[in-house]
Amino acid sequence: MNTAEPILAAPMQAAASEMFLIDAATLALVDVNGAARQNLGYEGDALHGANVSLVAPELDGTALNGLLAGLGDEIGEQRCLRTRLRRADGSLYPAKLTFLRIQRDSRELLLAMGDDLSPEQAAATALAQSQARYNAIVDHTPGLVYQFVLGADGRHEYPYLSEGCAALLGVQPAALQADPDLFLRLILPEDRKGYLETMAVSKVSLSGWNWEGRIWIEAWKDVKWINLRATPHPAAHGAVQWDGIMTNITESKNEQLDVLRSRARLAELTEHSEQVKEQERARIAREIHDDLGGNLTAIKMALSMLSARLPQDPQLQEKAAYLDSLVDRSIEAVHRISLDLRPSTLDLGIVAALEWQAREFEKTTGIACVFRSAERDIELDPDHAAALFRIFQEALTNVAKHAGATRVTVTLRRQRQHLTLAIADNGRGMLPADRLKPHSFGLRGMSERARALGGTLALSAAPGGGTMVTIKIRLAPAASKDNTQQ
Repeated sequence: MNTAEPILAAPMQAAASEMFLIDAATLALVDVNGAARQNLGYEGDALHGANVSLVAPELDGTALNGLLAGLGDEIGEQRCLRTRLRRADGSLYPAKLTFLRIQRDSRELLLAMGDDLSPEQAAATALAQSQARYNAIVDHTPGLVYQFVLGADGRHEYPYLSEGCAALLGVQPAALQADPDLFLRLILPEDRKGYLETMAVSKVSLSGWNWEGRIWIEAWKDVKWINLRATPHPAAHGAVQWDGIMTNITESKNEQLDVLRSRARLAELTEHSEQVKEQERARIAREIHDDLGGNLTAIKMALSMLSARLPQDPQLQEKAAYLDSLVDRSIEAVHRISLDLRPSTLDLGIVAALEWQAREFEKTTGIACVFRSAERDIELDPDHAAALFRIFQEALTNVAKHAGATRVTVTLRRQRQHLTLAIADNGRGMLPADRLKPHSFGLRGMSERARALGGTLALSAAPGGGTMVTIKIRLAPAASKDNTQQ
């Protein structure tokens, strides 16, 4: 009795996977579905009766027989292997073959289902290439690239640490992953509080974590400054994960500290120079007032006596009057120069000195100048009083030269242990670029004087337009206490 050749069922013929019906005894292809013919590049019945080795040339016969020998008769039992299939044009592609044993009319058959692994292999290759590029970038990054996870229970770990860990921290990545508390112990005790506080803020607000601090490298017996920058995002079970980088900023930090120390020494030198200058001005002012002033007064008295005894000659009387006027002008010049060198009103206190300077400014420039102070006497170190007075003079000079103002308001007030002097004008105002002009030595000098006093100088827009200069200095505790009791 003739039996029809077995074929794949209709659902298998239409399946997207490759289907091969194989004679178990001869390993000949009995039927192949459309997906297999299309992928392999064969048409019609071209594969019918061909040995399976035609499409799977790398399939080892011994391995296949062993696989089939282990394939039992139970329904659904299957075995898988990976190999490469060959198309009609000779090209090969990776595939997974899954074998099942079936029977048709007492004929033992094998059903092989093939899955093209080309997309999977391409994805794996792309992933490997991407990982290789990432590793190359990370390995050449000057620092430590890391992931840090803080759990809701306070436990933490480092899921990822780049190879820069050993170069930066002096410990191997595996050691830090095994003991996550090790990094906290590396941080100097005085810097740990800032580390923990900035981490807590970043965790709560999910904002960037930026911290600078010092660590002790036991292996090198050295202290390093490091900068930590990381971006947080929520993780599973209420945890927070940071992805970031740590870098060695020791060199730049030391440079910053050197600059700060240099500025501090420069400020000390500036303060000392100004003190010496003020002392020299005071000495010269006293000598001019005492010596020249005394001599000119004596000359005026002698001229007066001589004028009274001169004959009634108009020319002689005119000459005598001219000399008397010249002496008067010289006495006024001596008085003015002495005041410029060191106003005698400074001996009456800073409030009186500033108020006098405000009146003088109004008198000489014609610009209205209002001085306000709730207190008539504020005890201030003589050197500090002189420095504050010079800042005030320079500020008024700038108003007269550049502001185009018609009114200046000066306010002096004490707030606990601070003294604040504000000079506001109604002029054209100051642009930010004006502060950066290469020859703006007036502003720089004022700022340096304020810094030498341990204070600050700030420029801002005055209410209603114009510019406000605010000088804030700290009063000596004893002076502040004495004034508070007055």
